[in-house]
Amino acid sequence: MGDSRPSDIFQPGDLLNNTYRIESILGRGGTSEVYKARNDISGRFTAIKVLKSEFSGDEGYLTLMRREEEIREIRHDAIVRYSENHRTPSGLIYLVMDYVDGPALDLKMKQGGMSAPDLVQVCRRVADGLKVAHSRRIIHRDLSPDNIILRGGVPSEAVIIDFGIAKDANPGAQTIVGNEFAGKYAYAAPEQLSGHTDARSDLYALGALLLATYRGKRPDIGANPMEVLKKKALPLDTQGVPEPLKTLIDKMGQPDPANRYQSADELLAAIDIPADSDRTIVVPRQTVAPRPPVAAPAAKPAALPPAAAPRGRGGLYAVLAVVLLGLAGGGGYVAGLFDGILAPSLPVADPYILTIEKPETGAPRATGNVPSAEVSAEITKIVADLGGTSDLTLSSGAIGETWGADVLTVIRQVAPLDQWNVALTGNQASVTGQTVNPATHDAVMAALGSALPGTLQGRADITLTPQFLTADTVNAILQEQADCGPLTLVDPPTLGFGKDDTLTIRGRLSGSPKQVELFDALNAIAENRKVSLGIELLNPALCQIESTLPFARSGGFRFDFGFGDRPDDNPSGRYFVDENPTIDLVIPADVTTGFVSVSIIDVSGNVFHVLPNMNRPDNDVANLRAGATGDVPVRVAFSLGENTAQTLAFTVDATTLGKSKVIVVNSDKPLFAELRPTTESVGGYATALQKAVQTGDLQIRSIDSRILTTVAK
Repeated sequence: MGDSRPSDIFQPGDLLNNTYRIESILGRGGTSEVYKARNDISGRFTAIKVLKSEFSGDEGYLTLMRREEEIREIRHDAIVRYSENHRTPSGLIYLVMDYVDGPALDLKMKQGGMSAPDLVQVCRRVADGLKVAHSRRIIHRDLSPDNIILRGGVPSEAVIIDFGIAKDANPGAQTIVGNEFAGKYAYAAPEQLSGHTDARSDLYALGALLLATYRGKRPDIGANPMEVLKKKALPLDTQGVPEPLKTLIDKMGQPDPANRYQSADELLAAIDIPADSDRTIVVPRQTVAPRPPVAAPAAKPAALPPAAAPRGRGGLYAVLAVVLLGLAGGGGYVAGLFDGILAPSLPVADPYILTIEKPETGAPRATGNVPSAEVSAEITKIVADLGGTSDLTLSSGAIGETWGADVLTVIRQVAPLDQWNVALTGNQASVTGQTVNPATHDAVMAALGSALPGTLQGRADITLTPQFLTADTVNAILQEQADCGPLTLVDPPTLGFGKDDTLTIRGRLSGSPKQVELFDALNAIAENRKVSLGIELLNPALCQIESTLPFARSGGFRFDFGFGDRPDDNPSGRYFVDENPTIDLVIPADVTTGFVSVSIIDVSGNVFHVLPNMNRPDNDVANLRAGATGDVPVRVAFSLGENTAQTLAFTVDATTLGKSKVIVVNSDKPLFAELRPTTESVGGYATALQKAVQTGDLQIRSIDSRILTTVAK
């Protein structure tokens, strides 16, 4: 728990939503801050996670907060319980969750670590929680000591927190970080560095954090990307860790996901071996493919008897002559085969890593191990021709005989792509890339798509990326997703959206789940382009009206909100139960003719016609002005004290909380041929409105509206 600072978003004593009283700050991050708060109604402590102001308007981060809130459906004592998102009057978004009282493992780590038996209990508890999350296809992706809290300091009461970058692995689901790397390098599984994540990645991170907590220090992962790759290609170093914790971490910490526990269930089964078993934990020994021998430095030959010398040397020369002749005639080589005879042996690289990439921006680069000067020269030339640089080390290692030639073949094939990456660890290769040219895409996939050449294991994954994303493609998604009036694509470029363009969408939707669905659908076609959603969320009743209202421009009308018991303005439009809202329609100075119709559509689906109605039929703009010029306020919802039989006044009812909408339609003639009842259903009003518009003799000049929100105290 930290000390408050003047720059903190909330201060001790602040009251949120008239319910949550801030007590202290728990932590500060790059995008959010977390606070301890007390519920003034129940007295229970909660944790409040609030987005910083610069991110509260960013639709990507709002979607992320909503995703985290939706994890509330996962109910398990080892996973923090989430409640719901709220917005402050100033627009800040915060998430309410359970407060877990106890130290995080990072504090235990700073204090010198924890015992192996205690960490086995932590392992069992966290694995139990992951089992439930993984069963819902939710992968945490950011397990680390600071995200595991020991409730009450008890290892068996460990709780996983902060699902902020969790990945929903269900088909079509994405997060802000999408499939790119997410998580902390020190604890992330090797495959996360290239954007591949599944349940086994969480198990690797669990093993890494348990090891760090046992040792009392963060893992050393290197000072640069090359060192990170090298260290991540090795199993976690558990030297000195006692059993049974060692065996658990050994299995979880394998660089190849196939060699780890394949599920949290499998990990739990390994932990819960009966106490009378001969072995505390039964784990099959890893099967490792035999490594090709590396030539040792040539030993000094022993002296031969004089009579035998000519024959022995002649035999050796004959063999060398045949081999060298064969190599010269074929133009090939065998990497390192004769290093011990013809030249000094190369240093051994384990793991044997090489990365060559042409990024979307920046210069191409090659870094890592190569088996010969010839291969080094060829790679250096290819990269230099593309405007890049190379940092290659001559090394021997566990690679196939034709490895160098195979790598050169792959590089030459992918070189024409707009962007590509070739990453090798031994004979295992990952080849990815993208291009906007269909012919180039087809040629590379024909050469490498089914299998990589020679001794290399893997296949290429090349994406054909359209150079431009057309507005028609985006609008088809918007039309499919719209459920609360039309969704609008703002200022689409004539030729379509380039790679660096942003898709900006405006409109209304029926709720947060629909907004997340729209965000996912757009991301699926955006191909890494940014998506900005300016969406107003309405309830189904308001959406029915939005779908019925004809398109019309704004007329400059506005609604001013206030309070019936005091002269204060209410710019937020937010009212609590039992408060008495007042509403003034302000007619703009340039509107002097026509008629205005003012209605309130509440959250329950009722429509209140406040002007005109049976008790107040006159809605002629000229009469409402009564000779006044400029902006003219006309009260349409009154205080209780000034209410009469001809006016409307109301207080906020606890049974109908949420968003209501006040709308004003300015038309050249009265909107309806006959006065509508003071109160009617949304369906009845929508039908009457459609009929009025379809008659054809009514001109709607403008439509303006404002949201009024009612909440519990």
